[in-house]
Amino acid sequence: MEPWTLRDHLESYTSDYTLQVLVGYCMVYIFMQTFMIPGTIFMSLLAGALFGVFKGMALVIFAATSGASSCYFLSKLIGRPLAFSLWPDKLTLFQNQVAKRRESLLNYTLFLRVTPTLPNTFINVASPIVDVPYHIFFLATFLGLIPAAFVTVKAGIALGELRSVDDLYDFQSIATMFLIGVASITPTLFSKNKW
Repeated sequence: MEPWTLRDHLESYTSDYTLQVLVGYCMVYIFMQTFMIPGTIFMSLLAGALFGVFKGMALVIFAATSGASSCYFLSKLIGRPLAFSLWPDKLTLFQNQVAKRRESLLNYTLFLRVTPTLPNTFINVASPIVDVPYHIFFLATFLGLIPAAFVTVKAGIALGELRSVDDLYDFQSIATMFLIGVASITPTLFSKNKW
């Protein structure tokens, strides 16, 4: 079965059983986020393909924030030994940064959510251990997920509109990938350490 045929069946099922799909989607996403199971980006792409930009973003932000919150509380209950065994140095550094930025903790945690400085999984698990208050964690997570949710939901819409594999390889897509590749390797080419 071709992927676009599968997508058409899934869209039809979603329109017939909207509530069941929404509940199932949220349960899977929250479960994955709570227990740090990789793959939520694919769930975000799916939200875009099935629900469009605004509904998809609302769904992703709700599910991701709920799952991150569940992970926060799970970590608060039983996560300390796991966190210290997985990331002892990173956890100490994060704890020092949180203590140093206590006055502007919302700005700091929001910065961490928006930029790829620290993985979200680490932030979810480590935040209660280093005493980031839940209200700050929640707000930074909710606001910080908006840009990434927008990008992945839009990408899901684009993937949902594909009718053949050839649609992936138009001139604009190839040129964009080429420019991204050049931009990503340019710092390495001009690095003083290389020469």
